[in-house]
Amino acid sequence: MKSRIWLLYAFVTTVFWGVWGALIEMPEKAGFPATLGYIVWAFTMIIPAAIALKLINWKIEFDIKSIGYGAIIGFLGAGGQLILFTNALTRGPAYLIFPIISLSPVITIFISYIVLKERTNKRGWLGIFLALFAIPLFSYQEPGEPVSGGLLWLIFALLVFFAWGLQAFFMKRANQTMKAESIFFYMAVTGIILVPIALFMTDFSQNINYGFKGPYLAAMIQILNSIGALCIVYAFRYGKAIIVSPLTNAVAPILTVVLSLILYQRIPHIIIICGIVLAIIAAFLMALADETGSDS
Repeated sequence: MKSRIWLLYAFVTTVFWGVWGALIEMPEKAGFPATLGYIVWAFTMIIPAAIALKLINWKIEFDIKSIGYGAIIGFLGAGGQLILFTNALTRGPAYLIFPIISLSPVITIFISYIVLKERTNKRGWLGIFLALFAIPLFSYQEPGEPVSGGLLWLIFALLVFFAWGLQAFFMKRANQTMKAESIFFYMAVTGIILVPIALFMTDFSQNINYGFKGPYLAAMIQILNSIGALCIVYAFRYGKAIIVSPLTNAVAPILTVVLSLILYQRIPHIIIICGIVLAIIAAFLMALADETGSDS
């Protein structure tokens, strides 16, 4: 990579997403439904989108190819968010879900290897193997302490895992032919398009907290995700998908796990801890893999 600016953008994404992952459950625990949390997230995307578009004088690309890439990237990202908000996090704990999602670079690496001809070394492939081995460990449930919703949370977490892995690949692919700012614009638009689905899924018969710990706290937390999303688009513009994707997913779950365990004071079973450790090692191995081959 000729420019190292991708590392700065990747760092911002990592920190913001790590903190976001640990705090995301707080509004829901305070009585603000996850479906409404998704809606708040969708609208917080407007802020960084407006700033990014201002930088390019609002010159958005509207050709068919750009719209197609934008729709694919946007719906994979927003769809994953919707599943995360409405199913995964309502059935399982964040300290298990986010390490699984952090392994999405496995998908990105495989497709980038085949289609974009990007390459990694033995450390990268070892990371992929450990990542695949770690996933089943997250499904362990301690006797007498089942996770709410059984193992459905794992299924939904894996759906997000696949969606975001594919999104990262298409994000890099799109960066070769269109501006990063246009990509993020379509990400924001598709997020808002799915808002009616989130509204339809909301149970308005329940007591909803519309106070500070509801939509306002949710907005403060979700803006972290939105800014991180914009930064990762820029990171993909300047860096290889086969490197950027695992790097941004390596440290964020560490922050999420540590902060979640501190906030909620729950120590998971040793088997689950092994899964978390393997996931983190796997992500680091992929992130530290030598850059070989051309970024075509």
